[in-house]
Amino acid sequence: MKRRPINILKPLVLVIFIALIVHSSQGLAADIPSEVTLFRNVNIFDGRSDKLLMGYDVLVVKNLIKKVARNIQISDTYEIDVKTGGFKEVSSGGHTCDFMTSGSMIVTVYEPEKMIKKEVKVNIIDGKGRTLMPGLIDAHWHTMLNFWPLSKVFSADFGLLSIAAGKASRETLLRGFTTVRDAGGNVFPVKKATDAGLIDGPRIYPSGPYIGQTSGHGDFRGPNDVPENPGTPLDYMQRVGHTLIADGVPDVIKRSREILRMGASQIKAMAGGGVSSLYDPLDVTEYTFEEAKAVCDVARTWNTYVMIHANTDAAIRQWIEAGAMSVEHGFFIEEETARLMGKKSVWWSMQPMSVGDEDAFKFESPVSTAKYEQVVAGLEKVIALTRKYKVKTAFGTDMLFDPALAAKQGKFLAKMKKWYTPYEALKMATYDNAQLLKLCGPRDPYPGELGVVKEGALADLILVNGNPLQDLDLVADPEKNFIVIMKDGKIYKSTVN
Repeated sequence: MKRRPINILKPLVLVIFIALIVHSSQGLAADIPSEVTLFRNVNIFDGRSDKLLMGYDVLVVKNLIKKVARNIQISDTYEIDVKTGGFKEVSSGGHTCDFMTSGSMIVTVYEPEKMIKKEVKVNIIDGKGRTLMPGLIDAHWHTMLNFWPLSKVFSADFGLLSIAAGKASRETLLRGFTTVRDAGGNVFPVKKATDAGLIDGPRIYPSGPYIGQTSGHGDFRGPNDVPENPGTPLDYMQRVGHTLIADGVPDVIKRSREILRMGASQIKAMAGGGVSSLYDPLDVTEYTFEEAKAVCDVARTWNTYVMIHANTDAAIRQWIEAGAMSVEHGFFIEEETARLMGKKSVWWSMQPMSVGDEDAFKFESPVSTAKYEQVVAGLEKVIALTRKYKVKTAFGTDMLFDPALAAKQGKFLAKMKKWYTPYEALKMATYDNAQLLKLCGPRDPYPGELGVVKEGALADLILVNGNPLQDLDLVADPEKNFIVIMKDGKIYKSTVN
């Protein structure tokens, strides 16, 4: 009797599909956070109050703060609910083909997702009266641009740059910054790798490529790259998504939508002259009102907002009128604009930069150095105006092109004591910054409360050896003073003894 030929293509496709499903189910199971941590006997800075909660316990279950109370009682183990993932393995016998070695195979089928109980050990940390506070938030950070000189960044292969950025992200997290708002650059691969647990790093609210005009702050092309010929390919910085140059209302609408399509939680627009760029003097206003409004209108249709790089009062005023909600830098804000910002609840995202000391930014070009010294000179005046008109103020660092400077991220927060009380500075770097991040509404990649220690909030926590409300300088040396760093319920550092 003639044997019928076996169609091995269908079984092969099935086996490949099954392998993918099994791999997916295993990935989901591996990603379920199950650790339970109890912080005992801690004094809590909750992110909002200027008074510590003395002698409390904090219970973290999975990635949330489950309970804040005195003398929380638990057993040696703790039962928590975990999701099955909606997969189930079953055995099906009798299926054979030329390349199978047994009479049965394991297949994976979908079933309704359900909750099961899992018993886990409780990780108990004795705080011994130390201060527990929310993880720090940097509202103006450049994940891709803080660790190499400008010339190396702009000539680097994107793959190599992303690997280096991933390494630097772990260093950011270990400084206690559990969340950053990334202010420009193609940070999406690093964010995805961090969220998937492939690398360690802070939560990232990505702006993606910043949008700018020809001869604007985002135009880093060479001196001989203009005039541009029609059909000329994009330069490398645009091709890899660090920046996008757009001119005219139709073009800025298209590019803004592309940025949101990439996954940006907010749009970063270049609204005025900058320091590190060579072809835009500080005094220029970038984009016309119609172009600015087009960018803000696109963000509004996506239920998010626009943050602008700007220094001059005229540029800031134009973009506020167009609808921008966050002003980055703003070293030349005048009184009427400060009043307008307070009235419209527009945020000022400030950076405590300095001139003439060891913490001054350094640039490869003397043109940028001169610009930097000019803008920083306006900081004192703007702080006074924003305090006067109760402008919502965020803390950021904007560290660029210098790994030694990036390592001082916490020191820059400590510098805030020159103008603000320790409480005001810490509230700004926790609760206040979190309110700014949440302006992105449904584009929020991390739904849940950040910047606070309260029941139901996301478990981003730092245990500090001392009281930062009394001594803000503690945050300047995280290696010594931050003895536990937790993000999303997972401990990344613990030197408790």
